[in-house]
Amino acid sequence: MLKKYTFGTPFPTESIFVPVEPAQGLPEHGEINLDDGFTFTFHMDSEDIVYGLGEANRGINKRGFVYTSSCSDNPNHLEDTVSLYGAHNFIIVSGVLTFGIYIDYPASLTFDIGFTRTDELVIHCQEADLDFYIIEGDDAYHITRQFRKMIGRSYIPPKFAFGFGQSRWGYRTTEDFLKVARGYRDNHIPIDMIYMDIDYMEDYKDFTVNKEFTDFPAFVDNMKKNGIQLIPIIDAGVKIEKGYEIYEEGVKNNYFCKKKDGSDFIAAVWPGYTHLPDVLNPEARKWFGSKYRLLTEQGIEGFWNDMNEPAIFYTPEGIQNIKNKMKAFIAQEENKDDVWNMQNQVMSLANSPADYASFYHNINGTTVCHEKLHNLYGFNMTRAAGEALQGISPEKRCLLFSRSSYIGMHRYGGIWTGDNKSWWSHILLNLKMLPSLNMCGFLYIGADLGGFGADTSRDLLLRWLALGVFTPLMRNHAALGTREQECYQFEHIEDFRHIIGVRYRLLPYLYSEYMKAALRDDMFFKPLAFDFPGDSMAANVEDQLMLGGELMIAPVYTQNAKGRYVYLPEEMMFIQFLPDGEISEEILPQGHHYISVPLNVVPLFIRQGKCIPLADMAECVSQIHTDHMKMIGYEDSSYLLYEDDGYTRDYDLEGNCRRMG
Repeated sequence: MLKKYTFGTPFPTESIFVPVEPAQGLPEHGEINLDDGFTFTFHMDSEDIVYGLGEANRGINKRGFVYTSSCSDNPNHLEDTVSLYGAHNFIIVSGVLTFGIYIDYPASLTFDIGFTRTDELVIHCQEADLDFYIIEGDDAYHITRQFRKMIGRSYIPPKFAFGFGQSRWGYRTTEDFLKVARGYRDNHIPIDMIYMDIDYMEDYKDFTVNKEFTDFPAFVDNMKKNGIQLIPIIDAGVKIEKGYEIYEEGVKNNYFCKKKDGSDFIAAVWPGYTHLPDVLNPEARKWFGSKYRLLTEQGIEGFWNDMNEPAIFYTPEGIQNIKNKMKAFIAQEENKDDVWNMQNQVMSLANSPADYASFYHNINGTTVCHEKLHNLYGFNMTRAAGEALQGISPEKRCLLFSRSSYIGMHRYGGIWTGDNKSWWSHILLNLKMLPSLNMCGFLYIGADLGGFGADTSRDLLLRWLALGVFTPLMRNHAALGTREQECYQFEHIEDFRHIIGVRYRLLPYLYSEYMKAALRDDMFFKPLAFDFPGDSMAANVEDQLMLGGELMIAPVYTQNAKGRYVYLPEEMMFIQFLPDGEISEEILPQGHHYISVPLNVVPLFIRQGKCIPLADMAECVSQIHTDHMKMIGYEDSSYLLYEDDGYTRDYDLEGNCRRMG
């Protein structure tokens, strides 16, 4: 059962795909107070579990912490971080009473889930202008599937996007990209994509390439002939530069966000001072999206949108404020408080709430302050691209994913989980985000394998890749100035070749399960409790996930670990992909087990009575053959394989399935 309650005058975010008529009165669950904005309070039972919130910190069970939905550029997220790059306001309380809540509110929203008081769930925002949805169902999984139907079908990428990709901030010249391609191809490590971070551009200007690319279309084509797609980044800020076509057009047609006085808002990011395209304005959104054609016409078939929280390094007003305070600081004899205050002033320049409150959007003739709609910017930047690319290539899928997001963006593209670190704790955080993101519609997801910031180690990268084998987006990405972490940079390259090779052997199954999840409004990753709702032990397992209809994954995420403990809710077959190409199979009974997992082994578990198809090794997706695949798993079982051409948008769940086994 689904009910919608409308308070005040909500902004139409378009996150909901299926319209719902508002109900009368107040929700049956919890209490609502409108004295100070909007506050929802629910008294939780001691055993209640709270799922959801998509891209959020901490565990699969969100109980015991406070979270703020406010898209934030925060590359140094620690255990106490309350906001990350996405804002996904969907939760499920699972316990004595089981129900889901979605709050369609695009400004800052706080979920206090047993933090201030252990028995209270308190949701609060400053203004009571929102749509409040209550979803009831048999269990958390049933509620999730209802919500998924409400918000619409998840984005479907081209099949090559399920291959492995290499990225690094700092690739600038044709030789940089050719070196990476040679490093993988010469060592026979599978790869399908090389990502182009900001240095491929001319002076960090969107939709340009620098002078090192003397014939960019020919270069793109030659890379494709080698089985590699180039995937460029697009940033939100448009450089202020006379003669730059996109800047000139945006100014002329009032396509940029404005200050209160009507002038174009100015903010600094990588190019220096920029304007922000007003992607919440339908005309400006269409205009910005049309610019992706400048690169698709040169052969590009995929993009990643970045800096779209939007990230702001500083503004002219912020700099002037610092200068004024610095003058006063210099003119007096300082004390320790003055020094600390000055330091805090400088550190607070980036992504300042005051800056977000100082610019405006033009939405169908109505001027709206950005801070009221902050969480929609990344969504609408990616919507601009998604709608434009569908018009540019109506029959062909294009790879598209974003850093910032809100529920609804999942219909246009996927996400990567932003700038993480080369920390062991971030492997576990990556794992725990996966089912929560699926609950919110985001299926094409992944993290920067090996970690973006800081220096990775060989064992950290291998363990993270062994998790990345299973994530739809599998990308190794590193920051400028960090250790080079391409897989061929380490000793015993054969271990990397083997682990990434397992991804390609499993790819027909992973693609099949992804397509089933997308076309059925289902999940690719699930908490164990979703498949075993009556198992109290399964409900408390946070470092193992169900994948598709056949698998359970239990990656190793601890430094120097030789293996790990796992809990099996039922009898399962323990599979190990060994470095010599052999596959170890062992049936383990229901219960707790310690499993040995060497660094160069990929483990998984096949559910009782199930099997999966396995392809031969290939070095790119186009070389994977599915005519004579091997089946692994339980005897006398079969698998329904979904298979299509991987490029067109003509999806046929029934017509493209065949029974194997």
